[in-house]
Amino acid sequence: MGSALETLCGQAYGAGRLNMLGVYMQRSWVILIATAFILMFLYIFAAPLLHLIGQTDEISAAAGKLAVWMIPQLYAYALIFPIAKFLQSQSKIMAMAWISAVGLALHTLFSWLFMLKLGWGLGGRRRGAERLVVVLGGGTAVLFAGYLKNAEVAVDALSICTNLLGWAVMVAIGCNAAISVRVSNELGAAHPRTAKFSVVVVVISSFVIGLVLSLFLIIFRQQYPSWFSESTAVKKKVYELTPLLAFCIIVNNIQPALSGVAIGAGWQAIVAYVNIACYYLFGIPIGLILGYKLDMGVKGIWYGMLTGTIMQTIVLFCIVYRTNWNKEASVAASRINQWGGEPDVGNDVEKRTRGENSINDPIVKSELYH
Repeated sequence: MGSALETLCGQAYGAGRLNMLGVYMQRSWVILIATAFILMFLYIFAAPLLHLIGQTDEISAAAGKLAVWMIPQLYAYALIFPIAKFLQSQSKIMAMAWISAVGLALHTLFSWLFMLKLGWGLGGRRRGAERLVVVLGGGTAVLFAGYLKNAEVAVDALSICTNLLGWAVMVAIGCNAAISVRVSNELGAAHPRTAKFSVVVVVISSFVIGLVLSLFLIIFRQQYPSWFSESTAVKKKVYELTPLLAFCIIVNNIQPALSGVAIGAGWQAIVAYVNIACYYLFGIPIGLILGYKLDMGVKGIWYGMLTGTIMQTIVLFCIVYRTNWNKEASVAASRINQWGGEPDVGNDVEKRTRGENSINDPIVKSELYH
């Protein structure tokens, strides 16, 4: 729903139909709150569900207890995500940055107060608490690693690598947000050539950033594992996984950029099918076969995940490469007209961002001479 709102608000803003932005956001609130109510029951019954898929009693109990406390967060997300996309589509980044900074400060303060000062903790023993983060965080690779031989070392090493990957991909997620806004705004304003140029710039930039980060890890791969663990076995495993991690960072810096292009153009359905086919139907099964049947362990699981991501990136790249951007601009105009809203000629995106006269916009021309 967040990505759908990103497309609708971005293209409406580009076309100057500002009155529709609030309408889209309010509709998203209604849908997401209803969805949160349905998902709430998964949180309530998290403990028996985790036990059903093979997690230990300790992990299931700890995760189930924490899941109940996370229900208010579910409803908060239902309100926050539409607001974030509403602001993002208008490039109001500083407002989002200040809100995030205040939220981070309060989160740190309350975490210290409740967990350390008052001693509430997360519940459960140390190992249960560590693993419930993995279960609730959606780390598929780490979750499967917990069933391998010598699972303690496998989970710890893979957790370090996935956290590093997550930090590195934060830059790519920023590119994802930026390109989705740019593409949606430009298509809404009927500027397909600018949208295409933006795609080229963000893909090249994401690749270069990923390459630099990967080279940094390769150069310091004997040193950085010590920053996260004192275990010799864990450090050795992280050292072995570093080349794979470095390649994964490069691929995962390009893939979010391409996904951002798809979101801006309104291809969410296509991306969903690509994700399911490449990752869940192809990548994960290969990872399980390599990890368990061929006894490759944690490397096998990650090879499978990486294979799925590479396939996903290649498919998205081919889709973007073959895109007719003039046609996409026409589709965006049709979508905007279908959802309603009167254009605000004085708020043309090109006029605000590059100082061009909005009378040159084909959509504005058609509205003026209709």
